[in-house]
Amino acid sequence: MSIKKQLRDALIEALKSGETQRKTTLRMALASIKNAEVEAREDLEEDLVLNLIQKEVKARQETIESAKKAQRPDLIEKAEQEIKIFNEFLPQQLSAEELRVLVQEAVQESGASSMAEIGKVMGALMPKIRGRADGKQANQIVRELLGAE
Repeated sequence: MSIKKQLRDALIEALKSGETQRKTTLRMALASIKNAEVEAREDLEEDLVLNLIQKEVKARQETIESAKKAQRPDLIEKAEQEIKIFNEFLPQQLSAEELRVLVQEAVQESGASSMAEIGKVMGALMPKIRGRADGKQANQIVRELLGAE
C-alpha cells in the first residue's frame, strides 16, 4: 500500500476517533504532498513522498530546538507528537552501526581514498540509504572514513 494511501486511511481513522492532533498532522502531510504534486504536475513517486515526510520531521526537529531556546514546553510537546505520527509512515531508520557498515561498503565499492572523491562515495551510498538514514549523518561518517585513510 502506498504511503499516500496509508496517510489517507490514517486520516479517516483520526476523523472517526476525534484525534485532533493526529488529524491536523496528517492533513498537513497530505497538503504538503498535494502541493508538491501540483508543482510537479504529476503524482509523486514513493521515494519523493518519503522525502517530503522526512522534511516535515526535520522541520519539527528545528521547531523543537527553537522552542527549547524560547523555553516553550507546549510547542516542544506538540512537535514531538507530530514527529511520532510522521515516523509511523517512514521506514525503520538505520542504526549508527548499520549506517557505518553501509558507508564502508560504499567506500570500498567506489574505490575512494581521499576527500576529493567524496562525491563518488555519496553517489553510491544514497540510493542504499534513501529514506532510512539522514544524509548529513552519512556524510559525516564518509568524511571521517576518508579523512582517516
